[in-house]
Amino acid sequence: MSQLRGDLDSCPPVNAGGPGVAAMIDRAMSDDTSRARVVRELRELIAALDRRVPQVDRVGERAIARAAEALRAEAMARIEELEREPAHDAGAVKTG
Repeated sequence: MSQLRGDLDSCPPVNAGGPGVAAMIDRAMSDDTSRARVVRELRELIAALDRRVPQVDRVGERAIARAAEALRAEAMARIEELEREPAHDAGAVKTG
C-alpha cells in the first residue's frame, strides 16, 4: 500500500494548468471536421461490408451476414443523422 501511495504522490495533478476555455472553443470549432471524418469512416465501413464475399461453407455465415447487414444499416442511419445536423457557426460558443 505504501508503494502505491508513493507512486501516486509522484504523479502530477490532473488538469494542472489545463487548456481551459480556449481548448473548448477549439473543440467546438473542430466538431464539423470531426463530423466529416466520422462520415468518411462510416462510408469506408459500408464499402468494406459491400466488398465482403460470403463464405457459404463457413459455419455461422448466415449470422455473420445478418450482423453485417445490420451494421451497414446502422452506419447508413448515422450518416443520414450527421448530415442532417446543422454546421456550427464559427463565431458561436457552446455553453453548458
